Amino acid sequence: MSSSLSFRSFPLGTKIWQAVEEAGYARPTPIQAAAIPLILQGRDLIGIAQTGTGKTAAFTLPILAKLCPEGNIPARSGTRALILSPTRELAAQIEQNARTYGKHLPLRIASVHGGVRERPQVAALRSGVDLVVACPGRLLDLLEQQHGNLARLEFLVFDEADRMLDMGFLPSIRQIMRWVSRKRQTLLFSATCSPEIETLARDFLSAPQIVRIGRRADPAQAVVQSVYEVAREQKAELLCRLLQAEELRSVLVFSRTKHGADRIGRVLERAGIPTATMHADRSQGQRTRALEAFKAGAVRVLVATDIAARGIDVDGISHVINYDFPATPEDYVHRIGRTGRAEATGDAISFVAREELGALRALERLLGRTIERKQIAGFAPEGCSGGSSAGGQQSPASPEHRPAGRSRASRADRRGRYRSGGRGSSRHEPRSFRPA
Repeated sequence: MSSSLSFRSFPLGTKIWQAVEEAGYARPTPIQAAAIPLILQGRDLIGIAQTGTGKTAAFTLPILAKLCPEGNIPARSGTRALILSPTRELAAQIEQNARTYGKHLPLRIASVHGGVRERPQVAALRSGVDLVVACPGRLLDLLEQQHGNLARLEFLVFDEADRMLDMGFLPSIRQIMRWVSRKRQTLLFSATCSPEIETLARDFLSAPQIVRIGRRADPAQAVVQSVYEVAREQKAELLCRLLQAEELRSVLVFSRTKHGADRIGRVLERAGIPTATMHADRSQGQRTRALEAFKAGAVRVLVATDIAARGIDVDGISHVINYDFPATPEDYVHRIGRTGRAEATGDAISFVAREELGALRALERLLGRTIERKQIAGFAPEGCSGGSSAGGQQSPASPEHRPAGRSRASRADRRGRYRSGGRGSSRHEPRSFRPA
């Protein structure tokens, strides 16, 4: 990409140029430079680029420009643009970005997703709002109730398409397509996209142009990656140890399960580390408050499931920690992409237990390199006793890795407390971090 290229190099219109400059954008990213001209030409497009490289602006800016050429909007006649997203948080983020880029345009923008009241969303669809950002489930519910009109849709976007299909949204998407105009421009964007998904995407796109920035499933170049091979029962203690370092100032921790995320959060709170948790069992209000507290710095750590791997756009996340190693390279890419966004740098740390080594090796084969291994004294690589993470039962440490100075009697006392289930005793949480 030429260093002289700017957003004014694209015929987006004076009002969009102004909004982009007010948002502090200097130059287009590679995915933006490649995709924006093709979208303005009316081409269907599959855009694949590393997370954090500006894909939302890559499709939103040209759509806004075409919806409102030279700041003028045609007569309203139903929803003209629809962006589908896999999660509520990502939908809210896209809506906010669209409002930022279109702040000087006479466009009406709305989001449609679960976790909030339907009535405002119904009103927006019935009024023919110009651009809708939606999660497939709630949108399909409202369309089946005869709310809204997509018959004149001009633009359809699948954002994080691989995740939508992975989350089982394909049946809902196919149902939604019954309401959508055939004469439309369709765009598909993701950080990863398997050949199978590319083939499936062609069911919805017409002769798409494919833009790929970087290798398939290539993690962000600005992220420093490292691995701690650690016994599963030591993960919580290792996490607390790492969080003693001041440079871990804004940390996103990923858990495989919702219950595991809650337990990790309790461990950190008992260690005096301000923490919020975010997963699908939390209400939308709870999820929003957790994310806002994390963005504002009111909490230092956000513990989340993979619901946060897409759609969290928080400036200044210094570290991502994979407490549970992700099952697929694609999930790894999305998780670590929450740090090192745009031109910033970040760190991604992964805890890997014995049964997770296969997933780590698969990732390294895909990357074509070995991720740096690190160790801390007292935290052994996996191969000692088994056990489980914060989401499962704790196993006794093997003799060579037990902290010094603990007698057999004290261990028996601890076992008794675990069995009794008394206050302050959880068999899922290390005793070291219970309140004194």
